[in-house]
Amino acid sequence: MTRHARAECRASRLADTFLNAFNAKDAAAWADTLHFPHVRLASGTVTVYPDEASFVAAMDLERFASATGWSYSTWDELRVIQTSPEKVHVTTLFSRHRADGSVIESFDSLYVIEKIEGRWGVRACSRFAP
Repeated sequence: MTRHARAECRASRLADTFLNAFNAKDAAAWADTLHFPHVRLASGTVTVYPDEASFVAAMDLERFASATGWSYSTWDELRVIQTSPEKVHVTTLFSRHRADGSVIESFDSLYVIEKIEGRWGVRACSRFAP
């Protein structure tokens, strides 16, 4: 396995951990999959979370679920498009689902996943989702 293949494997595993924490509505566990400062581009807005505490304080996943009917999300497609030993760019197609499994909507996104001080985390994401 090459160094780049290892990076791709780590990034893919991290993406699954990221989504599992999100689906568990566990903002602290979700924050553990990120690097800070963390940057999000969505809904025409750039949001920078300087640290884990600011991210967790801003995430009310129960309210999000209640307001949208969201129960869980799935990766429909996850594709590594660029790699280095310490950074991986991943494009995804993900879907938001209701509790009955029906799809609310699907969105494309891009994730920048980096290895910093020996730990992999999502540094930035750009989503077409609101």
